[in-house]
Amino acid sequence: MLATLTLLLGLPLALATEPQSCVPLVPITFNSSTIPQLLGQWFYIAGASRYPPHLAELRAVTFEAFSFSPGSHEDELNITETIRMNETCVVRNFSKIQVFQENSTLVHVDDNGVASTARVIQSDKDLLILNHINIDSPNLSLSARTPNVSKEHLEEFKAHLRCLGFTEQEVFHASTEHACPLPRGENNADPQLG
Repeated sequence: MLATLTLLLGLPLALATEPQSCVPLVPITFNSSTIPQLLGQWFYIAGASRYPPHLAELRAVTFEAFSFSPGSHEDELNITETIRMNETCVVRNFSKIQVFQENSTLVHVDDNGVASTARVIQSDKDLLILNHINIDSPNLSLSARTPNVSKEHLEEFKAHLRCLGFTEQEVFHASTEHACPLPRGENNADPQLG
């Protein structure tokens, strides 16, 4: 009886100290209905990485807005990026993203020929959580249809980061305080942000 009582009294304490359960990062499956949902304007909100080249970029980027448009092939998206790195605003509109439906990945090749492969993680339709998978270090970024996200959406993202072993100090946030003027003609965005 004493052993049972000890077990019952100790159980709540043991449960309270159990680590938070982590929800796996589940990628979306690309098909003819999910790919068009990527089209349009997105704002980079936050990211974390332990991969040195990505970490350097995360430290330098204080604002980023980008838009996806259909490419010349069904498995290709054009991307236009407006980025403030340190104190300079840069617009790049010559990038392409290759869409691989068979393994639901996006591949972006930068100006230096370096490919970045990512999966879009299932979440709210107005969020874009990217998990970069071609590197040995954890790497996760959050973008949204608007420059701000709800506290609940930010907490969902932070929970994923904690499960990957990131601390709050390792997360880099963008800010509309540092917004660059967006190219004219962008839908869903105010060209005079910032």
